[in-house]
Amino acid sequence: MRLRVTNFLKLITLAGVAAASAALLLGQAPAGRGGGAAPAAPAAPAGRGAGAPAQAPAQARGAAPAGPALPRTADGHPDFSGIWQVLDNSLDGGIEPHSASWGVHAGQGAITDTPDGMIPYTPAGLAKRNENFKNRAKDPVSQCWKPGVPRIMFQPFPFQITQSPKMIQLTFELVHNRRDLYINDSKHLEGIEFFNGDSRAKWDGDTLVVDVTNFMDDPTRETWLDGSGSYHSPALHVVERYKFNGPDMITYQATLEDPKAYTRPFTIEFLLYRHKGNNFRVMEYECQMFKEQLVKDGKAGTLRIVEGK
Repeated sequence: MRLRVTNFLKLITLAGVAAASAALLLGQAPAGRGGGAAPAAPAAPAGRGAGAPAQAPAQARGAAPAGPALPRTADGHPDFSGIWQVLDNSLDGGIEPHSASWGVHAGQGAITDTPDGMIPYTPAGLAKRNENFKNRAKDPVSQCWKPGVPRIMFQPFPFQITQSPKMIQLTFELVHNRRDLYINDSKHLEGIEFFNGDSRAKWDGDTLVVDVTNFMDDPTRETWLDGSGSYHSPALHVVERYKFNGPDMITYQATLEDPKAYTRPFTIEFLLYRHKGNNFRVMEYECQMFKEQLVKDGKAGTLRIVEGK
């Protein structure tokens, strides 16, 4: 009889333990994968005035994300200061579409507003261009003459822009070239000619507009638009536009007008890229096309050449 009572008490005890365990389990969420505790449920949203953290406004569907801010000067204008260079090395070979040839990269050209991407020459202008093409080995740049505008802007050399409120200076690695863009409401100089023209600039919103004229009128010191002999006369008038395309790219446009060479104005466009290397800087490229002949003539001493060891 005592044994039966003892067993009965054990059964009651076990049943109580089981009931308590079941109650404990019912009060818990299911364990996560791997037996770990389940994550806590998210808190209910705070009510009005409960001090909930502010949320950023949702971006509208299809809206482009905000880009990085453009660099600006203290007076609020875009700051183009830096070292820049065109990366399309085909342009100096020809601003019209062209195939590859010895020393010339194939390219699609840079003209944006003619149906075929070609320069709208007058008959006289085309004849002069064809003559230049036949004699392209005598490209003035290969003879160490200055390239002119706009060609100097797409030479395969870097240049540095230094900007102030009244003047922007462009310093080119190629053969000591420099351009001064005056932003002081001054007029073009009369009776003075320049290889790279006379530049007067103004701001049109965030676009720098540069008016270039007074090009060299000397048939023995011509400037070409490219290495293929694309022609302009001394009556060339260029209007340049510089506009940021992001903080490290400039969209460069130049509209060329020359009634002696073209039937109508036309526009070229390309991108300039900012150099961002820590130690990158404009170096010096000294054109010395006469060096070999001077050495042959025994006049090498007239050259100031620093030879590397």
